[in-house]
Amino acid sequence: MRLIGLAGWSGAGKTTLLTRLIPHLTGQGLRVSTLKHAHHEFDLDQPGKDSHSHRQAGAHQVLVASARRWALLTELRGAPEPPLAALLARLDPVDLVLIEGFKRERHPKIEVFRAANGKPWLHPEDPAIRAVAADAPPPGSLPHAALDDIAGAAALVLRYAAPWPG
Repeated sequence: MRLIGLAGWSGAGKTTLLTRLIPHLTGQGLRVSTLKHAHHEFDLDQPGKDSHSHRQAGAHQVLVASARRWALLTELRGAPEPPLAALLARLDPVDLVLIEGFKRERHPKIEVFRAANGKPWLHPEDPAIRAVAADAPPPGSLPHAALDDIAGAAALVLRYAAPWPG
């Protein structure tokens, strides 16, 4: 299993790029999974559903399964957020894992940058950034692709994705 992250400030276009990369990469025969970091409280469950009632009643984990998909919801209930390696270990083996967020972690990353955000570049300060997908040329000599160049960005993903030792 190989992995690479897409890192950048909110509004840079990480999710848009990721959702355009997935069909491009799966079209090449790769099995791709994603791992997304959320900076806020989120909920995949819905009030009124049995699984939500189980969680609200205090269950540590609730596994919901159907003929089409299954999901395992884990309540941390005050425990610390799991580290990236622990989350990766829960994924089934695939060819490539695209990580959105986790910009402070040390895994290889492609910086996603949008000049209109008015935010600074991450890569001068983060040696884990291997390349850039941006709407402006990056400072320095990092390899880069335009934000709308999906084939170019996919080539960077495949070039810089690293094996995960897990």
